[in-house]
Amino acid sequence: MSAMAVWVNGQMVDPGEPHLQADDHGVIVGDGVFETLLVVRSGHRAEAFAVRRHLVRLRHSARVLRFECPYRDDELRAAIAQCLEAAPEAGIVRVTATSGGGPLGSGRSGARGSATVIAGNRPPEYPPGTAVATVPFTRNERGAMAGVKTTSYAENVLALEMARERGASEAIFADTRGRVSEGTGSNIFWSDGEWLHTPPLDTGCLAGVTRALLLEHLDVVETRLAMEDLPGVPEAFLASSTRTVQSIARIDDTDLPTVDGPLTRTAWQTMADLIATDIDP
Repeated sequence: MSAMAVWVNGQMVDPGEPHLQADDHGVIVGDGVFETLLVVRSGHRAEAFAVRRHLVRLRHSARVLRFECPYRDDELRAAIAQCLEAAPEAGIVRVTATSGGGPLGSGRSGARGSATVIAGNRPPEYPPGTAVATVPFTRNERGAMAGVKTTSYAENVLALEMARERGASEAIFADTRGRVSEGTGSNIFWSDGEWLHTPPLDTGCLAGVTRALLLEHLDVVETRLAMEDLPGVPEAFLASSTRTVQSIARIDDTDLPTVDGPLTRTAWQTMADLIATDIDP
């Protein structure tokens, strides 16, 4: 058994060998989309959580970019299962689709798209009571990539690096109107002391899978909150596919009065129950 397993364009391949074309547009200009799925274990069996929702979003993102993933859902599901069989200790699965080979610029060649599935990494650790930092640049809620999970992730990498330099584990973006939008790889939720809130999609945030599940199972108000008001909330947490729910203890230089509060604990338990009872909700 390997620590990593890789499937590329219809076949399992050696993880240590090169397989993508050098001119793949996903590499050349970030012309691709991806999904990251949590691996859940039941006994000796490893499965990816919420595959259906992730594949729906993968195809939506690709269509916004005006290309199609070249493999059917059942083929991608089989690829995920093959990778997890080969690397059952993997913590995450990543599915990536690109527009395929192209010129060394923005134009496309019309080539067939490419798809990759990777199972690997240790199960991610997201300890409760993390710190987050706001960053000076914004999510463009009116941009072509608003809400699209594209491989053009350099802005997220930069924001996360800036946050880590300030002792935080996640960066929080505002939209162009100064309203709270999202993290680099997470959605943010907060309490007003009574109700749970999260930004609406018109702030440019990603329609996260965990976000959607929490909205379906809990009373959550979609609220536009000015970024300068975020440090004043009494309780907050991050939500994503790999972290599920992670409480926030500090926003910039402000310590929150409640960490792992009742709404955070309820959200965490909701996700834990879903993962335990329904692998593909």
